[in-house]
Amino acid sequence: MAVQLFFNGLVTGLLIALPALALTLIFGVLKFANFAVGSMVTLGAYAAWVANVRLGLPLSASAAIAAVTVAAAGVASDQLVFERLRERGSISLLVASMGVSLIIENVCRFAFGNASRGFDVAPSRPIRWQGIRINQEQITTAAVVLVCLVLVDALLRFSPLGRAMRAVADNASLAAVRGVERRTVARLTWALVGALLGVAGVLSGLDRAIDPLIGWNYQIPIFAAAILGGLGSPLGAIAGALVIGVAEEMSALVIPTNYRQVVSFAVILALLLFRANGLFGAKAARR
Repeated sequence: MAVQLFFNGLVTGLLIALPALALTLIFGVLKFANFAVGSMVTLGAYAAWVANVRLGLPLSASAAIAAVTVAAAGVASDQLVFERLRERGSISLLVASMGVSLIIENVCRFAFGNASRGFDVAPSRPIRWQGIRINQEQITTAAVVLVCLVLVDALLRFSPLGRAMRAVADNASLAAVRGVERRTVARLTWALVGALLGVAGVLSGLDRAIDPLIGWNYQIPIFAAAILGGLGSPLGAIAGALVIGVAEEMSALVIPTNYRQVVSFAVILALLLFRANGLFGAKAARR
């Protein structure tokens, strides 16, 4: 029982890792906590569902469409909302992101209703290994997330965009003096973040039924993971997601599963009280 829960927690942590990474990238580059991550996950799930069920495309192609759709939504939200408020501070941007979240969520609700939906995928039997039950969806989630994390790490380390993002995150004014245009970096960051959230939406739809609140169900664990790792630290977001995923699943040993998000609230509260910078936040601050 405990081993199965631990394995499920690792997969849940990987599922949380992509939106937590997206959240920390926005915070690192644009210096505000994007409350709309959950609704963008919802948008990605519905975009993939339309491509998969209504258009009859395979799930891989539907995931690509979801990534492009949410990337476009992220760039559009930056152009229409966030860019206009960028000089007003992080609080204004946070409140604006709440408004964007409500708009996206209710557009999805208006377009698709409240009924639960699922992808058109062939059913498959779980694999038994060393007493652990492994679903095909869990294998897909782990493989896709690990590939995405490797690609994002390579982009941040070795590409011109990654260097520009790190420069803006460290010192936006100095980066501008060196010729790095913050507006372009912001748009490309939103595109990258949107693509990650779109893929996360597809994986969320494999994990549970698709409804207008699918992204909201992950919202608190996403923020808990990003805060635990240290907002602005990509590595910290991944580590925090794994810790939160395992902690929430293992909590089923002592509390009812309906209350497992209490773990995320407890982590956020403890960090705010005792280590506000998170696990990796202090090192990032010293740089």
